[in-house]
Amino acid sequence: MKFREIFLGKNKRILLGKDRHSNDELMKEFEGKSNIILHTETPGSPFGVIDFQKPTKKDIYFCGIFVARFSQNWRENKQDVKINVFTGKDIAKIRGMEIGTWKVKKAKRITIKKRDLLNADILIKKNDAK
Repeated sequence: MKFREIFLGKNKRILLGKDRHSNDELMKEFEGKSNIILHTETPGSPFGVIDFQKPTKKDIYFCGIFVARFSQNWRENKQDVKINVFTGKDIAKIRGMEIGTWKVKKAKRITIKKRDLLNADILIKKNDAK
């Protein structure tokens, strides 16, 4: 399954699900791994996986911008978006859960600011041009 790919630089890739099916496949691929994963606090966003080790706080925030930008929360509210940050070791698929839904055992929370989301389209266009 194809995921949305965003490159932050050489050997720095972020993967984003495109729908609930690709979200599920993405989480299956990274379940149990130490990669940082992001998702909005509310349902209706892509899972974002930082596909490199030891990301900086800036890398994590930047990934959060993309996760938030493609979320229903942003599309409907145009306000700051709260993002949960966790690892593949903190997720589990429990029998009976819907496609694209995963249990998160523990997560930290960051807030992506509205001003950064308003500028996200510029970042997306620059990335798509590469």
